[in-house]
Amino acid sequence: KRGKGHVLFDKVCEHLNLLEKDYFGITYRDVENQKNWLDPSKELKKQIRSMSKNPHPSQLSEDITRYYLCLQLRDDVVSGRLPCSFATHTLLGSYTVQSELGDYDPEELGSDYISEIRFAPNQTKELEEKVMELHKNYKLVSASLCSPAELWT
Repeated sequence: KRGKGHVLFDKVCEHLNLLEKDYFGITYRDVENQKNWLDPSKELKKQIRSMSKNPHPSQLSEDITRYYLCLQLRDDVVSGRLPCSFATHTLLGSYTVQSELGDYDPEELGSDYISEIRFAPNQTKELEEKVMELHKNYKLVSASLCSPAELWT
């Protein structure tokens, strides 16, 4: 807590293997739940008065909580609030298609079966084709054993 904001930011970037740091920053919520940018030149303890401990998603015990968290993340990805690379959109899109349509069945689905499903803010034909390639490889043992949220976690 005596370290400056840039030290924390550098650690986060190192952990994420993020080299182009100029496009990013760290935000936190204060005691009034207001969003603030972490000032890299100031000590952490002077900026963050009471650091609350938020649970890691893997530590959540309720299925419904994990489910709603996954729905929120999916909405953030689709709306563009949570930017993703092409590869990440492809992978998450394939999980979305699997959770909504189940296993790939060419007789049932046809050739343009995912055009109505939204999984990226600027969805292109190229992205849809890559998603279909991945989706064709997925097989669920039983649709009742897996919820849509479990495919995103």
